[in-house]
Amino acid sequence: MIIISNKEIPEQAKRRLENYGDVLYFESDEITYPEISGHPDIFFCQIADSLIIAPNTPEQIKKLLKSYGIRVIEGDREIGYRYPETAIYNAVVTDDFYIHNLDVSDSKMKELCADRRIIHVNQAYTRCNLLPLNNNRFITSDKGIQKVLGKNSIDVLYADPSEIILPGFKNGFFGGACGVSKNNSYILGQLNYLSNGKEIADYITSTESKIIELYNGQLYDAGSLIFIDNPE
Repeated sequence: MIIISNKEIPEQAKRRLENYGDVLYFESDEITYPEISGHPDIFFCQIADSLIIAPNTPEQIKKLLKSYGIRVIEGDREIGYRYPETAIYNAVVTDDFYIHNLDVSDSKMKELCADRRIIHVNQAYTRCNLLPLNNNRFITSDKGIQKVLGKNSIDVLYADPSEIILPGFKNGFFGGACGVSKNNSYILGQLNYLSNGKEIADYITSTESKIIELYNGQLYDAGSLIFIDNPE
């Protein structure tokens, strides 16, 4: 398995994460503002076995991704220094849904997801704020996303983001502190640091997903963890 992670995650999380696959530690320089420059979910969006990437992703990262045999597709728009150019690829894609602010989404992603149910949300940092789980169930740290998914009869749990760390900001977001691979939910931190951590843990396990906490401490929003199965 190939895992894409921000290179700034805690050292304990690095050691534990490396037990689950080959970890590609991501960073960029002067493409966007420093606080999110190492966030994978700003530059990449996973669609099935393909990885949509910003065309101005650092060349060494592009070469490394291709060397693993990953199907890499460049989007149409570059990441910039300000919103909305920082949220172009921050969508949530499952087998059934494409969830994003459609006014911000890259056109290539919308084209590739035309066969899915498309749901517009105002929060363009969708992946930062929304974690997809098994059986079309979700956890979000954005009330607006929660409302829209609820109106679409989608099962979603709210996670208060105020206790999640994101260096340079007042707080981070739940989705950005997590990643999912098959029946495993990987979390950068421990759920018991959240006021409703027990509720979140019970919700995740109810989807038949195993919780893997990668370090001992508060949840750390590093821009999501991306898991890609090794191409056959």
